[in-house]
Amino acid sequence: MVAGPNWRGQKPDGIRALYRSTSDFALAGYRTQLFNAEDMPNVVKIQSGYKVQPLSKYLGKPAPPPALKVDFPAIDKETLKTRFFDYLDFALQFAPPGPEEKAIRAQLARIGVGSGKTFDFKDLSPEHKAEVLLGMKAGEAKVDHYLSTETKTINGWKISSFFGDRKFFAGDWLLRAAGAKAGIYGNDAVEATYPMARTDAKGNALDGSKNNYTITFAEGLYPPVNAFWSVTMYDGKTQLLIKNPIDRYLINSPMLSELRKNEDGSLTLYIQRDSPGSDKEANWLPAPDGPIYLVMRLYWPKTEPPSVLPPGSGSWKPPGIVVAD
Repeated sequence: MVAGPNWRGQKPDGIRALYRSTSDFALAGYRTQLFNAEDMPNVVKIQSGYKVQPLSKYLGKPAPPPALKVDFPAIDKETLKTRFFDYLDFALQFAPPGPEEKAIRAQLARIGVGSGKTFDFKDLSPEHKAEVLLGMKAGEAKVDHYLSTETKTINGWKISSFFGDRKFFAGDWLLRAAGAKAGIYGNDAVEATYPMARTDAKGNALDGSKNNYTITFAEGLYPPVNAFWSVTMYDGKTQLLIKNPIDRYLINSPMLSELRKNEDGSLTLYIQRDSPGSDKEANWLPAPDGPIYLVMRLYWPKTEPPSVLPPGSGSWKPPGIVVAD
């Protein structure tokens, strides 16, 4: 059962666990493991059993009055540059402050953001508008600096733990902002660990317009997981998937039987813009014609050695991304 911050009821019988959302809005992401194409009917069967319903329906009782309609403000990339605090002001009304937020909420209230306040960027004086924009620019630079320096780099991969609940963040707003920018909606490390790479093993920026790359997993040294692992390719500028001629956006463990192994049993992935040739195309992960952003996802990482846990200091190390000959 998922309940909002203002719910005051008792957990009914038959409910295994109660999860508290810290805001009036919650997002649920369902992940169902698919082993191969033949496994699809099993996945469909499992997914057809998923059901979300209000508590009243679960209890067989009349539904409460419907929630008031929320008039969400329009938003896009351009308006967000100047109206960030307008959106923050709107959003905070749905998120009661926790004890760790007392100081930052007081700071926000000083500029008219928060409960009982009304912030409107267009009503500010030219001087205050300039200060807000400079502050936002400085804040974003601080988040970028944190992402580049406060993570453990192993063979070019940055490994850290950016995700968790209110107790995990404990009022560390820079950590929370870094997690949102690096990969919003991520799981905590014991659910999934996410090595991310923008550089090769030597620390040089990955660029599909300049180089071809390889990643080689030694025999028996695939990412140690209880569920599955994947390597996903993104455009380094937009962090979006790359349109490519073979419609392949990741290589993952369910594909292992289709991939070609080397004579010594190792597995090499080819990270490049153009096909590496028909003999290697099964292991090809198409890259953009420019900056590359790679994310490795380790779902349900093993805790016994070798393990990627704890993030950044585990006994398993992701193999480096190497410039191809």
